Amino acid sequence: MAIQMGLDIHRDQMTYELIDTDTGELRRGRVIPGTRAGLRRLLGELPPGPVDVALEATTGWRFVVEELQATGMSAHLAEPAETRALRGPKRRAKTDRADARHLRELLGQGRIPEAWIPPAFIQDLRGRVRLRQALVEERTAWQQRIHALLFHHGHPRPAGPLSDAVGLDLPPAAAETLQVALGMIEELTARLRPLDAELRRFARAHPACRALMGQYGVAEIISCALLAELGDTRRFSSARHAVRFAGLDITVHASDGRRSPGRLSRQGSPLLRWAAYEAAQSAARAGSPDRPYYESLAGRLGKARAKLALARKIVRRSHHILRELGEDAMATPAAA
Repeated sequence: MAIQMGLDIHRDQMTYELIDTDTGELRRGRVIPGTRAGLRRLLGELPPGPVDVALEATTGWRFVVEELQATGMSAHLAEPAETRALRGPKRRAKTDRADARHLRELLGQGRIPEAWIPPAFIQDLRGRVRLRQALVEERTAWQQRIHALLFHHGHPRPAGPLSDAVGLDLPPAAAETLQVALGMIEELTARLRPLDAELRRFARAHPACRALMGQYGVAEIISCALLAELGDTRRFSSARHAVRFAGLDITVHASDGRRSPGRLSRQGSPLLRWAAYEAAQSAARAGSPDRPYYESLAGRLGKARAKLALARKIVRRSHHILRELGEDAMATPAAA
């Protein structure tokens, strides 16, 4: 007896449709609440035998995959955009039951657009790097708020630390805003210190990060971001697909001799784009091995587009580095 199941995940409930491939018997239902305990109850009710489950790579997929793997079942993680495209152009009812059926049918037809399921340490690394990025962006937002506040009241930006603005002549409300903003910046900076230390420790210890840091401009934090987002690059058929995964590829719209200017697709990992561009900023400096490549493009395309081309080169190079490492790139850290 073999079971194929489509599972549509939501925070409050999960909708499923499964079929016994031997008898053709269908079964539908819901798991309420949509939690780990509720899923365990459903999986415990299934008859013995191979079970294949398809689910979309949306929020909540991690605990579902963990439960499936713990019970020896096969998880098939579907890429949401491609799964949606496989519905076709016709307008049909969009319900949780229809979504579960669609996933189950694609699984049975062997047409699931499968996404990569990272090992646990890569998922944890992604979580840390993305948390760091969120904290940095929030701190930057508070810094920009102070700059705007000072300009609004006719004061220049402080030449030194932002805390130097405390002594400026500001209205009470503005002074209060300044104190809150400075407090938030201090708190966020304190939160970032141990996170940065942990990422740097990981980068120095892991062979993939050490290999990535062999590139000019790729430091410890950037190497963690590249590894976390690219992961096992053997799943890409070429380095060009890794660039597309980063959303750094150029979109082209052409018809009957008419062609619109190319633009970045931005359909990929924002963190990976950030890491590649940050590395490109450093790789464009004088003394970098990539400086001649940058200069040859900057004269024709401008500095910004030349740095984007350099970012694509760094993604391609990182793809090859991780691919050549093979299993070592996905080696679980000793401390994990």
